[in-house]
Amino acid sequence: MIFASDNAGPVHPQIMERVIAANDGYAMSYGADPIMDEVRQAIRTQFEAPEAAVYLVATGTAANALSLACYAQPWQTVFCSPVAHIQEDECNAPEFYSGGAKLTLVPGGDTMTPAALRGAIAAQEVRGVHGPQRGPVSITQASERGGVYDLRTLKDLTAVAKDYDLPVHMDGARFANALVALGCTPAEMTWRAGVDVLCLGGTKNGCMGVEAVVFFDPDKAWQFELRRKRAAHLFSKHRYLSAQMAGYLENGLWLGLAEQANDAAARLAAGLRDAGADFLHEPQANMIFASFPRATHQRLHEAGAKYYIWEGTLDGTDPDETLAARLVCDWSCTPAQVDQFLSLF
Repeated sequence: MIFASDNAGPVHPQIMERVIAANDGYAMSYGADPIMDEVRQAIRTQFEAPEAAVYLVATGTAANALSLACYAQPWQTVFCSPVAHIQEDECNAPEFYSGGAKLTLVPGGDTMTPAALRGAIAAQEVRGVHGPQRGPVSITQASERGGVYDLRTLKDLTAVAKDYDLPVHMDGARFANALVALGCTPAEMTWRAGVDVLCLGGTKNGCMGVEAVVFFDPDKAWQFELRRKRAAHLFSKHRYLSAQMAGYLENGLWLGLAEQANDAAARLAAGLRDAGADFLHEPQANMIFASFPRATHQRLHEAGAKYYIWEGTLDGTDPDETLAARLVCDWSCTPAQVDQFLSLF
């Protein structure tokens, strides 16, 4: 009963098998391996983007920070939500790798609205040389609180960015979860909606540790290659990254794994709702934010369901006080595990 994070889940066997197969003999290094050609073609085909430039790194922080640095000058600012991963969890990596670009938080909650984004953009470049200049817009899909932007909202957000001639970056650490939740195509949720660069997550959805950076306009490709090398994120034995991503994309595995995680979360959310839990955000993908009494948290903890995140103090005097929890389902979460957790309510 581990619902702490999809980062804690195992590697899918198909992906592991591709890594083992890649371990046979020799292969050219630094991304010149033949498996990378397979990955590049698979992403171009599945995203209907034959000219896309595709690169791999091992972490989401590297993917976000290095791709944003290609679009953000040191004197610019990146627009994002207050809870964006680049704001809360990346130790100023985007600022570091861009040489000093700051972040401007778009007022609101988990997801941005077009009106709020327009207001935040309009508020910049009002002090001339004394203030930050407008830079990229960063959208997280699915968001850090489990929200999913529908296609209409995505297009409205990118339209605001384009009104100011700003590029759009998508943090897609849970891209597959959002994609199956919407039931659309990868192209519809990216370049057709106005996204310029995507960080396509694999680690949270069954891979060992790999993320793809996809530039739908290859104009930034060479700059990214230089930045990746300079930042020490160009793997020598790159074939092991390539093998993971190849296995991930093969025969639609990446979508199947996301669907399994989303289905588990939907089952868990339904059970929590029946048990009287309150939801801080409406579950849309594979993350749930809910609150329930301290006594329930204590009972779960005592039964071994310790590995989820909550806010507040587990040890307290009021058993009825509600504490918030974040519950994340990964691809390997089974109905039996969900039901075992719910049986403790």
